[in-house]
Amino acid sequence: MTETNQKPQISTMDPKQAWEFMKEHPDAVLVDVRTTLEFSHVGHPVGAVHVAWKEAPDWRVNPGFIDAVARQVADHTRPVLLLCRSGQRSLAAAQALAAAGYRMPINVEEGFEGPLDDNKHRSTLGGWRFHGLPWEQS
Repeated sequence: MTETNQKPQISTMDPKQAWEFMKEHPDAVLVDVRTTLEFSHVGHPVGAVHVAWKEAPDWRVNPGFIDAVARQVADHTRPVLLLCRSGQRSLAAAQALAAAGYRMPINVEEGFEGPLDDNKHRSTLGGWRFHGLPWEQS
């Protein structure tokens, strides 16, 4: 038998699929990768763990991101769903977790607030809140 060095595939789900997946997989962890201000003031999914991918003012990738996730999810085989505002930062975070050996990183497309509409508003076309999924504010 030969070993292959296959990298884990990053799955994607929309918010409704992610919510159903989490109900079916109670071992799954939802990591909200938005800034501290977004997480607390804009709101976040109920039960989400907060680990910022980037923070103001410099907007550099958090050098402690992988370690912070590992403190929450030590088992690299557990599903880790990643969510940001619209699905871009969470995709980068999922790629970093895959590179660090996590076997089931899942990007939540649309994120918490979804894409901008024609009036440059969020939460009108998609996202966790748009779909009426459980969320709270700190």
